[in-house]
Amino acid sequence: MTNTPKPSPTEIKTFGALKKAGFQPQSTKAELRKNLIQALQNDVNPFKGIHGYEETVIPELQRAILAGHNINLLGLRGQAKTRIARLMTNLLDEYIPYIEGSEINDDPFHPLSFFGRQQILNLGDETPIAWLHRDLRYVEKLATPDVTVADLIGDIDPIKAAAQKLSYSDERIIHFGLIPRSNRGIFVINELPDLQARIQVALFNILQEGDIQIRGFQLRLPLDLQFVFTANPEDYTNRGSIVTPLKDRIESQIITHYPPTLDIGEKITRQEAKISAELQEKIHISPLLFSLIEQIAAEARESEYVDGKSGVSARLTISALETLYSTIERRMLINGESTGAARIADFLKITPAITGKVELVYEGEQEGAAAVAANLMDKAIRIQFEKYFPSPEKARKEEINPYGKISDYFEKGNVVDVMDEFSEDDFTGELLAISPLTDFIKTHLTHIPQQEIPLFVEFLLHGLAAYSMLSKKPLSGGAHFGDFLSGMLDMSPDFPEEEP
Repeated sequence: MTNTPKPSPTEIKTFGALKKAGFQPQSTKAELRKNLIQALQNDVNPFKGIHGYEETVIPELQRAILAGHNINLLGLRGQAKTRIARLMTNLLDEYIPYIEGSEINDDPFHPLSFFGRQQILNLGDETPIAWLHRDLRYVEKLATPDVTVADLIGDIDPIKAAAQKLSYSDERIIHFGLIPRSNRGIFVINELPDLQARIQVALFNILQEGDIQIRGFQLRLPLDLQFVFTANPEDYTNRGSIVTPLKDRIESQIITHYPPTLDIGEKITRQEAKISAELQEKIHISPLLFSLIEQIAAEARESEYVDGKSGVSARLTISALETLYSTIERRMLINGESTGAARIADFLKITPAITGKVELVYEGEQEGAAAVAANLMDKAIRIQFEKYFPSPEKARKEEINPYGKISDYFEKGNVVDVMDEFSEDDFTGELLAISPLTDFIKTHLTHIPQQEIPLFVEFLLHGLAAYSMLSKKPLSGGAHFGDFLSGMLDMSPDFPEEEP
């Protein structure tokens, strides 16, 4: 992705050889721009694995890079801000030369540090050259209240001053911080508002003029850096904000967002979930379960119980899918089975993946995290139910209710108990034996695989219960389904209350 010569790091070892090879130095931002131009011209995507941003964030990011801007990625948690910053290294040249031994990756053509200048002055063309891989040109710092100017920029090292008998005004006694050590690379500060205001102020000159000031004396260091910042919206964080002059110096602010569709969310979840290939081969997950998991995140982002300003991270669905697989694997181990398939009962076991991923408002705290999670799963089931079956709400008003035979079956006193740890044979045998339900599935879902019919029978039970057409009561390790009116006589809660 570069027009400049690509000298082998094993071949060129001196400054003179580097010049003889015709190497042309360039700034980091110019390097990013050049390689992005080539990527666009060759239809190469440097941001692989980023989905849902093709028409929004990525074009804005490309424009910012072409303009040579420092960038602030602003968005709620779990919106791939850090992932995008890390992928920017794909737009760097594979290797760049620097003066061997330099703490700040001195460009031999334009050395900044005392060490680098002295090496060129004393050794000239014999100055030793080393090569820096692009992966080592990315430095990331999480902003926390305890970050200091010394951490980021540097400080005077009294031990070095004493050992070398140098004055405190001599630049050689400086211990460089992360930013100078990231020279000629990409420097990222995550959660910028968490950085104390006085520390943010220390970044002003670096962003605008390129110089740094340490302990009262100014050291002119025109650092060559691409800055990328990430932040949550300021109206969400209670820990601080980005000071206005700093925002003014960050040329491009790019707003990120959550996946615009469930399909894109599912693509991200599948990509990021850590599921072994062996387990994926053994366990069958119906598209229905993937949709249910993504629907939870969509419902949580709209829920009155969840703080929308804090956001609902994509990590919720990723953790939920991993939990779903582990739930099925556990049942397989208990029953001594080598294969398994996802069920609605497994879906209802992903509560731990939800409760720690949503920040509740006061009303949500009053309800309890487990109850809110159950409510979100119930809503997800109802939304997805109407994508497969007739709306129960509308069915009640129709002259011929499509669910009539099912209602008649349960009104006669029939009940269904679905246990969580049913073996595959027991689960299939129990649910396929209920002819009103299987007949309904075969009539309305002619396209589903034969092996998924028991799952959709179970889905039908839970969906009708969610629409108050059947009663659903918890059993020890399962669920009991029966006639709704008869179930009203049993006042036990649908879900166990949280322990205090």
